[in-house]
Amino acid sequence: MTRVPEAELVGVPGGTLITATPEEGRTLAIVMARHSIHNIQPELDDLKAGRPVYSVNPDSLIAASQVIAIEFQTIAAANNYWR
Repeated sequence: MTRVPEAELVGVPGGTLITATPEEGRTLAIVMARHSIHNIQPELDDLKAGRPVYSVNPDSLIAASQVIAIEFQTIAAANNYWR
């Protein structure tokens, strides 16, 4: 089986939640959410096998959006909401 690259298994890419802008924070939130999934399922073949199912399931897409939103809340707080 092919595994997700080690660089994709880092919980906090770059080792910090501090970003210059909210846009960078949002991008970091998306990357962190993806890395969480990669840590849960590091086998690429298994990960890709489920994609045809969850990529068209509204509940799955909403759940993914919720994870990103929670990550973004954490990043925003760490950045003092960019004040």
